[in-house]
Amino acid sequence: MSSMFGKPRTSTEQPPQNPLPECNVAILGCRGAGKSALTVKFLTKRFISEYDPNLEDTYSSEELVDQQPVLLKVMDTADQDGPGNCERYLCWASAFLVVYSIDNRKSFEGCQRYLEVLALHAQGCQRRCPVLLLGNKLDMEQYRQVPSAEGMSLASRFGCLFHEVSACQDFARVQHVFHEAVREVRRQAEWNLPVRPLFISEERPCPPVATPVVLPTHHSLATCTFNTLSTVNYKEIPSVAQAKLVTVKSSRAQSKRKAPTLTLLKGFKIF
Repeated sequence: MSSMFGKPRTSTEQPPQNPLPECNVAILGCRGAGKSALTVKFLTKRFISEYDPNLEDTYSSEELVDQQPVLLKVMDTADQDGPGNCERYLCWASAFLVVYSIDNRKSFEGCQRYLEVLALHAQGCQRRCPVLLLGNKLDMEQYRQVPSAEGMSLASRFGCLFHEVSACQDFARVQHVFHEAVREVRRQAEWNLPVRPLFISEERPCPPVATPVVLPTHHSLATCTFNTLSTVNYKEIPSVAQAKLVTVKSSRAQSKRKAPTLTLLKGFKIF
C-alpha cells in the first residue's frame, strides 16, 4: 500500500505465489490388500466397496502437516503378480507404503518381495526413501492370519516403520500414516542436505627464535632487522547443515479453504 497526497492507495499487483513443495508417495502391495481403499479413504474420507483392481492412477491433494503446506501426490499401483516393471514408481516416489491384509497371509508374504526390491533399489542408487509397512483391514480382527508381532518383526528387519490401519473405519489413523510418510521424507531431506564449506584461519606456531633479516644500507638508510612471524593458513571444514523442513498441509483442516483438488477416480463406486 502506498500513499499520494496523504491518501492511501491500494496496489492491485499481487506478489507471485511460490509453488507448493511436492511429496510423491507410491502404494505397493498384492491385489486385494486394500491399496485403492486406503487411497480413496485418505483423499475423500469415504470407504469404497467396489473398484477396478487393474486401475492404476496418481492423485494429488494439498495437505497440512505440522502447519506447513505440501502437494501430496499418491500413486495407487496395480501390479498383477508382485513387483513388475518397478521403474515407473522407483524413480518417481520419495516414499513408499507397502500394504498387506491382516486376514490374508499370502498378501503378507507377497509384500516381503516389495520390501526386498526397495532395499535393492536403495543400495543401487545410494538413495534411501522412507518405507512404511501397513497391515490393513484391522476391522477384520476376528479373521486375522498375520499377528502384529510378525508385521513388526518384518518391518524391523527392513528398517521401516510399521502401522496397522482400517480403510473401512478409521480415517484419522489412515491420514496419520500418509502424513507420517511426509514427515519421514522431511527427516531424510535433513540428512541429505549438501554440506557447505566454512573457512577458518589457523595460525602456525611461531618458531622459538626469530630469524633476523638484515637489509643492506642504501642511500644512507639505517640498517633494519625484521623478524619473520608465523604465517596464516586457511583450512576448509564442513559446517553444520541447517535444514529447511519440507512439510505438508491438509486443506480439509481449514474450513475456509477450498477442498483438496482431486483427479477423477475412475472405476470407483463411492458410498
